[in-house]
Amino acid sequence: MAKNHYTFLIVPRKKSSVRKISVSSALVKCAAGAGILFVLCLVFFLYDYATTKSKDFELSYLKKLTNYQKTRIDSLATKVTTFEKKMENLKQFDEKIRSMTNFGKQRSENKSQMLGIGGVETEKGVVVGVNDLEQNLDRLIRDASAQEHSFTQLLDLLRKRESILAATPSIWPVQGWVTSEFGSRSSPFGDDEEFHKGVDIACRMGNVVHAPADGIVSEVVNRSDMGNYVVIDHIKGIATGYAHLLRSAVVAGQRVKRGDVIGYVGNSGRSTGPHLHYSVSLNGILVNPRKYLN
Repeated sequence: MAKNHYTFLIVPRKKSSVRKISVSSALVKCAAGAGILFVLCLVFFLYDYATTKSKDFELSYLKKLTNYQKTRIDSLATKVTTFEKKMENLKQFDEKIRSMTNFGKQRSENKSQMLGIGGVETEKGVVVGVNDLEQNLDRLIRDASAQEHSFTQLLDLLRKRESILAATPSIWPVQGWVTSEFGSRSSPFGDDEEFHKGVDIACRMGNVVHAPADGIVSEVVNRSDMGNYVVIDHIKGIATGYAHLLRSAVVAGQRVKRGDVIGYVGNSGRSTGPHLHYSVSLNGILVNPRKYLN
């Protein structure tokens, strides 16, 4: 039985005889199979080439991203280290202020040192570096909160001390010269010995008398011995008195600040001339005003 053949006619453009080629079907099938295999191989190699190129590009991008992240982590680690140094300086500053003001030392919340964070080369190294950095940031946030609380406490204490100082007599109520000290003296109205319960400050009639500290005016009266007389209550049982005034400039119950005008130097009451009789009492007991005059 004759084999199947495929006949191919080749017709040239020029006038010439037509060529006829006969090929067996087996050969055609082999050629077709080889062509299909070639195409498949070509497609596979092209796909593999494209995949390799894509992976190379992705790998290059990941390397650049890793280097960028490493640089950012190193930069952030440097900033965290700087922040920690500043926090340590603030703690020392806090303790120095407390030592100078006798407020007591701040209790250290965390004395651990920051972990070292260096360059990272691998993905694992990046994870470790980020974890260490996160832990240190959390700790620094806690330290910052503790330091904020300490400074708030310190500020409150300073304000209280400021209030105490402002309410403690410490300045001269009037400018002049002392003509009679606190204590025993000869009476200016005779030869008898008497105990002088304040300090006499002589100056011109009408000179302004200032409050030596913050307080509340508790008494504004006219007495036969003290003349026009003003008393101011201060802090912790301290009270100051101002006698022989020409007139007062305050009323009972009025709040005054250090330096406020409370009256004017006069010669009222039992007096030998224009002066201010200034007295200080502590819990109702008269004390030497010199302790409160700077």
